[in-house]
Amino acid sequence: MQVQLSFQASPYTEVFVALGGNSALDGKSVHEALNESISLLDSGEMTLRSRSRMYSTPCFPAGAGPDFVNAAAVFRTSLPPEAVLCRLHEVESVFGRERKVRWSERTLDLDLLGYGDAVAPDEPTFRRWADLPLERQTREAPDRLILPHPRMQDRAFVLVPMAEIAPDWRHPVFGLTVAEMAAAIPAEERAQIAPL
Repeated sequence: MQVQLSFQASPYTEVFVALGGNSALDGKSVHEALNESISLLDSGEMTLRSRSRMYSTPCFPAGAGPDFVNAAAVFRTSLPPEAVLCRLHEVESVFGRERKVRWSERTLDLDLLGYGDAVAPDEPTFRRWADLPLERQTREAPDRLILPHPRMQDRAFVLVPMAEIAPDWRHPVFGLTVAEMAAAIPAEERAQIAPL
């Protein structure tokens, strides 16, 4: 599957990754899994530029399992977006991630939030997924890579850690910085995201 991007390619691109988990695996805590996953990603064609602290966040949706540990990281890479996503899925599989039920308990969740200023496959497709009502989000998932992540602007557990490391990154569709998107989240939701 080929994705067409609406940006000028350069040798290196900054990619933004959300990390999370709420289930231990083989005696490894979620903290250990997140730290090890960053180390695995920081190799070869991906170089870690910055990472946030870890945060305790309420499980989403409520009642789907234990609370999460979340973080964000910025990598520099020459890989195309599809290869970055493939690499994230490879690292998830090392930690036993299985994609059986949407928004279920998970040992490791790695989401590609943004790839420079790329919009993929195009803005209308991005907007369709960004505007998808919550009740449909539980049943429907894209069959291709959507960039930026179509739900990042709605999620305090993504924006709070990301604002720590990339507050000035500007959303290529909405034109808002991470700091501005985080500030738009209700204060009571942001307050639930606690540094560990």
